[in-house]
Amino acid sequence: MAKIRVIKKNDDYSMDYQVGDILEVTGTWYGGINVNSKTGIPLCLDKDEYEEIPENTDLSHEEYERAANYWKEKDAQSKKLDQDALKKAVEEYIQANNTCALATAAGDFVRCTPLEYTYHDDCFWIFSEGGEKFYALEKNKNVCLVIFDKYEGFGKLKGMQVTGLASIVEPFSQEYVQAADFRKIPLKALEKMPHPMNLIKIKPKKIEFVNSDFKKDGADSRQTLICD
Repeated sequence: MAKIRVIKKNDDYSMDYQVGDILEVTGTWYGGINVNSKTGIPLCLDKDEYEEIPENTDLSHEEYERAANYWKEKDAQSKKLDQDALKKAVEEYIQANNTCALATAAGDFVRCTPLEYTYHDDCFWIFSEGGEKFYALEKNKNVCLVIFDKYEGFGKLKGMQVTGLASIVEPFSQEYVQAADFRKIPLKALEKMPHPMNLIKIKPKKIEFVNSDFKKDGADSRQTLICD
């Protein structure tokens, strides 16, 4: 059914519709259209009161909110896994992989970069020569990274989304040297480089893990771990 957006009110006394309302068309007449208000009251709008919304248009604010809240509402009713068991499963999956997609953003600039990581001391550690992601990291330390398996059906889902806070570790500090040693990068090789490698440290705040195997334990496949 076609939709319209109200752009003008010829009836200033009516409280049944407002400029900006998006309404579905129920019929037409010579001078305009018939619609139902948001409260269900039938209305007749003149041609100059509305504009048509193409079928492939963007979502309304309400539709965006409904879509954004979908998993929040489902998670509130889901069967939860024991947090200790969840943390163990999360860490096992992180350690079983070594590649993530790191999303950074600031203003209108966004970047998503595939990167190799190590995980220890409850943090992700990523060595990087550079790249445009550092434009965003200078202004916004909030990041998101994802790790996932190839999709092979709903019964074999496995992947996680990590939201956290990034920081840049000072080159050749104690943390820097320890991370290089964990990654098995010779310190002498790093010292010989014309410019020091950058080290991004990401402290997780929330980890959302989808794992079909959780259903075997009587829990929902989607679980959320809030990190300290």
